[in-house]
Amino acid sequence: MRGPKFKPLRRAISLPVWGDLGIRLGLAIFLVFIVVMIHWWDKEGLVDNLDGEVSFLDVIYFTMISITTTGFGDIAPISDRARLVEAVIVTPIRFAVFFIFVGTAYNFLIKRSWEKWRMARIQEKLSDHIVVLGYGVSGSEAVNELIERGTDPACIVVIDPSEERLAVAEALGCNVMAADATRDDTLNAVRIGEAQRVLVSAGRDDTSILMVLTVRHLAPEVPISVVVRAEDNELLARQAGANNVINPVRFTGLLLAGSARGAHISEYLADLASVAGRVQLVERPAKPEEFGKPITELSSGGTGLRIYRNGEALGFWEPACQIMEEGDIIVEIVPTDNGHPSRQDLEEGGATVL
Repeated sequence: MRGPKFKPLRRAISLPVWGDLGIRLGLAIFLVFIVVMIHWWDKEGLVDNLDGEVSFLDVIYFTMISITTTGFGDIAPISDRARLVEAVIVTPIRFAVFFIFVGTAYNFLIKRSWEKWRMARIQEKLSDHIVVLGYGVSGSEAVNELIERGTDPACIVVIDPSEERLAVAEALGCNVMAADATRDDTLNAVRIGEAQRVLVSAGRDDTSILMVLTVRHLAPEVPISVVVRAEDNELLARQAGANNVINPVRFTGLLLAGSARGAHISEYLADLASVAGRVQLVERPAKPEEFGKPITELSSGGTGLRIYRNGEALGFWEPACQIMEEGDIIVEIVPTDNGHPSRQDLEEGGATVL
């Protein structure tokens, strides 16, 4: 049996830009200093065509023009040892200094400018997208399910402080940002007001509720779904502005209780929740041809479960569900077998598919 693979402990190093730049410049200066010392040690192998004497200043001068490959020819190596030093020691250092400066220019000028321009173009096109705050177990499963159901990964924005988790989301084709999702600047950067929906799963109830508060403050009309694990926090999440509050602990308990009363209840619920299942749960507005009819006579051929009318939930057994009205929201179960409306057809008709 193959044992578990353990990754080494990591600790993030917060190094400011000026610190990174200072390290690079310091390394380059240190390498130049080594070459100066080598040339000074082997100054007998150099000749100054101007006065015939090589001073320390001449050594510094020769080092700089040698490293920069300028080569005026006024000072030159004449002995075999000096030429060997230039070929074996100075040339590799010359390349090292060159790559340090080129790498610095790339990181601080070209790369950052390019990434800034590229992010600006992506942000300009963000509209009707899905924002996922937190890419832990629940967040990653939600993104995978969205993609399985046909959502374009380019329409998904994932915000999480972990670069390691974001690398997984980025590999799927999602837009990612390593940032604190409780900050206004972060959410404004992903155009939260233009989002289709926001999914919140921070891993901690207090952080998730704070994210909901921040989103609702910036985007009063955007639907928010949040995961909370403590029952006491469900009301707080709704008061913070969440439209849907999901408690995975409670849902797991429902599955366990259902399995105790019937062997196939939990299996059916899992089938209903999965995109690969034989049935799908659909929420959609009532169609004009359905007005005045009972919920049992849906034009989609599905099985009606509930009607939402003026914010009130009405079960299929209640008398009010025997006459559907304009503005009603229908929750129904539709099969995914051939011969029935596809997910794309349902969504184009205004339906929301679980």
